[in-house]
Order: sequence, then C-alpha cells, then structure tokens
Amino acid sequence: MVDQAYDLNRYQKSIFSESKNNINLRTEALAFDDVLLVPQYSEIESRANVNLNQNLDSNIKLKIPIISSPMDTVTEAQMSRAMHELGGLGIIHRYNSIGEQTAMVRDVVMEGVRHPAAAIGVTGDFKERAMELVRSGVNILCLDVAHGHHVLMERALKTLKDIYGNNVHLMAGNVATLEGFNDLADWGADSVRCGIGGGSICTTRIQTGHGLPGLATIFECAQSDRDAKIIIDGGIKNSGDIVKALAAGADFVLLGSLLSGTDETPGEVFVGPSGGLLKDYRGMASVAAQNNWRHKVASHEGVVSTVPYKGPVKEVLGELERGIRSGLSYSGANNLKELRHKAVFCKQSDASKYESTPHILAKV
Repeated sequence: MVDQAYDLNRYQKSIFSESKNNINLRTEALAFDDVLLVPQYSEIESRANVNLNQNLDSNIKLKIPIISSPMDTVTEAQMSRAMHELGGLGIIHRYNSIGEQTAMVRDVVMEGVRHPAAAIGVTGDFKERAMELVRSGVNILCLDVAHGHHVLMERALKTLKDIYGNNVHLMAGNVATLEGFNDLADWGADSVRCGIGGGSICTTRIQTGHGLPGLATIFECAQSDRDAKIIIDGGIKNSGDIVKALAAGADFVLLGSLLSGTDETPGEVFVGPSGGLLKDYRGMASVAAQNNWRHKVASHEGVVSTVPYKGPVKEVLGELERGIRSGLSYSGANNLKELRHKAVFCKQSDASKYESTPHILAKV
C-alpha cells in the first residue's frame, strides 16, 4: 500500500456514469503528458542529499527505484549484474530454455548479485522453471504475462505461494485496475506490475482496444489498502515521467526502451542505413519474438524496432537518477515518501504541453 496524503479526485476524475445500455464510462483517464507537478518551497541545498532508497520488501532494499524489464533485448546476465551494481534490479527474461535461464542466474550469483530475479510464465513448465531458478539462487520470481488479472495467474500465484511461502518474493502482472491489483495481492503477489498497453513497442491497445494510460493506472492502484508494491510498467519516456509516477503512488518503475541500446543489453551493435550505430529492440508479443521463442504466434501485440546505441547503462541510469533527484527537489521532498505527501499535480492544456518542450527546435 502506498501512503497517500492527497485526494485522488483533486487530480483525476474517476466518476463512472451508467449509460442507458448499462455501459460503464470513465469520464477521464490521464497520461503522464496530461499533468505537471507544481514546484514548491524547498530547503534542499544539494540534490545529492535526496534519498532514493526504496524497499521491494523487508529483505530486499534498492538504492534507486528502477527495475529493468524481463525482455530478451533488455535483461540477461550482464544487465542483471549492472543493475545490481548501480543500485537497481534486473529481471532475467524467460524467453529461453530452463537450462539457459538458470545458467544466467548462476553466473550472476557467482558474481555477487544478492537478489537475483528471473521471470516465469503461469502455464506449462512454470513450476519446474521456478524450482530450478530458486535452486540456482533466485529469490525474486516475476510471473510475467500480458494480462495478469486472469484465472491462470490466480492458480499460479496460489501454487507458488503454497510452495515457497515468504522465502521467495513473487512479482506478478500486468494489471491496469484497482480490482486487478487487489486480486493479485490477495492471491499472493508481493509486488504487482501495473500498466497495460503503454510500452513503446506494444500494440495491445491497437489490437485489442483495451488498456489505461499509465498515470491513470497508478492513481487507481495507489488507492489499494494492500501491502503489495506498485511497479509501473510502460509509458515512461524520461526522468520527468518517473518523477510523476513516483509522486502519483508508484513504488518502482520498470524500464525497457530507456535502457535499450546500451552495452549491457543482449545483441550486437551494428551500423544502420544512415551510418549511425544501432541495436535491436522488440516487444515480446511481436511475431519475431514469439517465433524465436516458441516457434508459433499466439497474438500480435508488439513490434520489432531498432534504437540508437547508447553506450554503458551506467551513463543512462546516471542521467535518469540526476533528473529524479532534481524532480524531488522541485517539490521540496527529501525522499520518495515525502514526494507522495507533498506532490501537487495540475492538468495541462495542449498549449502547455507544447510550451513544456524545447519548442525553439520547431523554428529551426
């Protein structure tokens, strides 16, 4: 549960009206670009003094509230190790054999990663995969499916909670609603990935017509009285979005595209058509990813793309961390708990959104 000091209705209309054909209509759902945080009086003399520590649970404490996504173009052993060294968490993806995934886990355990995290599914060999991962040293299992508010997730969570109790942290998702968040927490999830269809390479909303903007999802899930942590997944474009997410009630952000293209991501650097250096980045529901993984396509809710080569992930995370620290200082917040208490959101107009960008570039 996130300790909230503000009334949700100050920032977002969450009124449901019933039409004559009994369809529930949410009058408004806000995205990150729809709001700004109002600057406030600050006594923070140095942004270096801002504390970004965040606990995933009583045993797992991180120095920054950032988790790398369990995607095959983002997190394998090298990213897991780097995230650990830099104070965050990396989740090794599941789009491989059990042997391949456990080998990566053993590599990072020998190299000193204290809290190895790895993803599993909710059907098929998920119990066997979980067992082998835990034997290899994993103490965070991420139940990684696109639509987590589902009977298969319920069965898997209850099964794993019965087996491991509180000895393994269970992260589950994805969900977009308060009901979904509460159900996963009640089924055994210690943290919940929140967000449907907001990823930069995700086409779920186009293909299925379902989803909620990321900020609206946080506002909704943050009303929960459960103890599970909120991990916002998708829609984060920059450090400003991270600050908004944390202010709205997220405990952590899970990043894919912002960390893609770095040295630590899987894949080779290559020269693109225009001469620039690139790396591959793809959605795990894309046709290519599914064919590579299980040699069949169950859905088509992602795309394949390339991103500019970015160098070491340390530099990317360093830039994000500086932006987050600066963001907290603008709200006069020394830590993430204070940020949630002090945050004041305002809705911005289209003209304000334009003004918020470096708009001189449009004149060049």
